[in-house]
Amino acid sequence: MSVLDFFLLIAVLSIWLILIVNLILTIAGYTYYLKWSKTPTPQLPENPEDVPFVSILVPAHNEGIVIVKTVQALLNFDYPHDRYEVIVINDNSSDNSAELLAGLQDLYKGRNLEVINTDKTNGGKGKSNALNIALNTRARGSLISIYDADNTPESGALRILVAQLLQNDKTGAVIGKFRTRNKNASLLTRFINVETLSFQWMAQAGRQQLFGLCTIPGTNYVIRRDLLEAIGGWDEKALAEDTEISFQVYRRGYHIRFQPRAVTWEQEPQTLDVWFHQRTRWVKGNIYVILKNAKLLFDPKSVRIRFDLFYFMAVYFLLMTSLILSDTVFVLSVSGVVHSNLQGFSNSVWAFAILLFVLSTFVTVLTEKGEMTFSNLLIILLMYAVYSQMWLAVAVHGMVGYIREQVFHQQAKWYKTKRYK
Repeated sequence: MSVLDFFLLIAVLSIWLILIVNLILTIAGYTYYLKWSKTPTPQLPENPEDVPFVSILVPAHNEGIVIVKTVQALLNFDYPHDRYEVIVINDNSSDNSAELLAGLQDLYKGRNLEVINTDKTNGGKGKSNALNIALNTRARGSLISIYDADNTPESGALRILVAQLLQNDKTGAVIGKFRTRNKNASLLTRFINVETLSFQWMAQAGRQQLFGLCTIPGTNYVIRRDLLEAIGGWDEKALAEDTEISFQVYRRGYHIRFQPRAVTWEQEPQTLDVWFHQRTRWVKGNIYVILKNAKLLFDPKSVRIRFDLFYFMAVYFLLMTSLILSDTVFVLSVSGVVHSNLQGFSNSVWAFAILLFVLSTFVTVLTEKGEMTFSNLLIILLMYAVYSQMWLAVAVHGMVGYIREQVFHQQAKWYKTKRYK
């Protein structure tokens, strides 16, 4: 066996190992879905005095296009109106956000709607900094909830999240489900719609079913304030502050629960440049979290998060390297530049991998009404050939960008995702 064949074999086996892990997670996630669909919706305490006060924090930087609709959705929660507040952190915005938010405060006088307007001296340093400002200076709640500025949650979302949290004192946070509001805007948003469904029922529900693990997303969740303060708030160096705080919750002996009945609808990038910019930020953020917490692999007290650490490392390092090698050998062999004795084997395994990817992803689509369509089957077929390769380019770009930022000690800042009317 040549050196080329050896490395190609390692790459193929690595890709298949991760595919099998994802298949197991998908099956477990679907099992969780079947079990969850038969359970009753959790309820708030009947005594109004036992309903906890919640502070909803909304970090916003130049979000004038979407912020009015978001705030109105938050104020329309069916949670008792005197038991929650909405705090929008208008963080060093240069658009008309301040004027729009002031108008909302006039319109909703008597409601607990507060606005924090920061400037370049104390703001503009990223989502984590904005959230910490609100937590430390304004928030009154014993529970903290986070919503991104482009979200329109369903009316029952907050009530269901809080009710789930109250069921167990060791539940530190509860996350809900997010859906793609603009899924029909472009082919890209069709890809993202399937991706989000797959993520929630594979990565979230599957890990919840098998290991009691899930990761806090950036929106639509509640967390105990005392736990958040014990952690020290959000890490202002972390672009993926949600992944980072998830690890801290587990390290302190708490659980994170996934409650799919709490739904929010969010905008997704409609063009490739916006998507590429957003996903690159995610890659950089997750690499930071992996490297920051890698030492926990050898910490007996952190045994519960080892799977997540191994999984993130496998996806961002092993899978990325294996895909680059496999794709390179495939292109070079087709062009006749190199010859591999394993290329025929590799191609057969690759074709079977596509079939496995399509079947496992389609299973996750079965969990949502109206998503089990022939067009979505075609979208999934395209995802392996197109969208997965796009993600590979993002991963490489994000890795290089992260290294460059560490070398030049660049500070965290707002990475603005374009919004649409």
